[in-house]
Amino acid sequence: MQFGIFSVGDVTPDPTTGRTPTERERIKAMVAIALKAEEVGLDVFATGEHHNPPFVPSSPTTMLGYIAARTEKLVLSTSTTLITTNDPVKIAEDFAMLQHLADGRVDLMMGRGNTGPVYPWFGKDIRQGINLAVENYALLHRLWREDVVDWEGKFRTPLQGFTSTPRPLDDVPPFVWHGSIRSPEIAEQAAFYGDGFFHNNIFWPADHTKRMIELYRDRYAHYGHGTPEQAVVGLGGQVFMRRSSQEAVREFRPYFDNAPVYGHGPSLEDFTDQTPLTVGSPQQVIEKTLAFRDYAGDYQRQLFLMDHAGLPLKTVLEQLDLLGDEVVPVLRKEFAADRPADVPDAPTHASLLAARERGADGAAGRGAGKETVA
Repeated sequence: MQFGIFSVGDVTPDPTTGRTPTERERIKAMVAIALKAEEVGLDVFATGEHHNPPFVPSSPTTMLGYIAARTEKLVLSTSTTLITTNDPVKIAEDFAMLQHLADGRVDLMMGRGNTGPVYPWFGKDIRQGINLAVENYALLHRLWREDVVDWEGKFRTPLQGFTSTPRPLDDVPPFVWHGSIRSPEIAEQAAFYGDGFFHNNIFWPADHTKRMIELYRDRYAHYGHGTPEQAVVGLGGQVFMRRSSQEAVREFRPYFDNAPVYGHGPSLEDFTDQTPLTVGSPQQVIEKTLAFRDYAGDYQRQLFLMDHAGLPLKTVLEQLDLLGDEVVPVLRKEFAADRPADVPDAPTHASLLAARERGADGAAGRGAGKETVA
């Protein structure tokens, strides 16, 4: 099972000091956080994509390429690649280039984002969000798997005899996760292609997350990629830790109360009770994270949000020390203890390449679920 962190790259004032970091400081902090993630033994760093203040990660592949040059093992991913407003041709080229630079340590998560105005900024209509996601990914999927593509759709100009360059590393496309909190159409899309489904369940109660994941698992099996239990699932989560729960709550409360996404709403106590947010000791984080399996089943990737709401870099790095030293080693052991042998690991470039060489069907996404059960 993979463990890692994701960042939305918000530039938020620290409510305890009133100071707002500069964009440069925030970008540099995200790099430092990624490097720390590798240092403490995490598997994945993922960045969001935003094109509006107060966020800075407008060019994920630029940031991930820089991080790739300074790391050796870390899988570089996105917590959202905007499949709706980005040209799928550019996505195909950018992430194939990143694949080569990072020696295959690349995957990505397709999503529609949560910022409505981004659609007209890129010449798109938000009312077509789902249709854009479906059509654009259908094209991207072909661009990575066919050397020459003839294509015509509704939302972009046709392609005639087009070859996306560079070609994917070893002719193995990056593995794709489809991220959605509430849209069953996206769960269906992930299942159709045999790709991964990531439910960023940081705002929703467990019963909602359970329904979305069960839908994806059932449809994954329907399309013949494996059993429901072999579907490739990822989850999000939020944590803040100190040695005691009282200390963690006391320190995190002003950040929670003033956070742009959930501040001035439910209390910290209500939010931690009703969602996956955990504010407490490392042992409490372990116990709550292990409970995700009760409603999600055995899954492949767990990403934590650690650097939001104006938390200073020093505090985030302290959180990563706790995560890497005390939490993740226990989670690895406990999640592995009862994991059925036929449940696949999270796909990597190496595993997808090995699957193809063993005679998999050539579709990297579909081979992902089969590779570890063959």
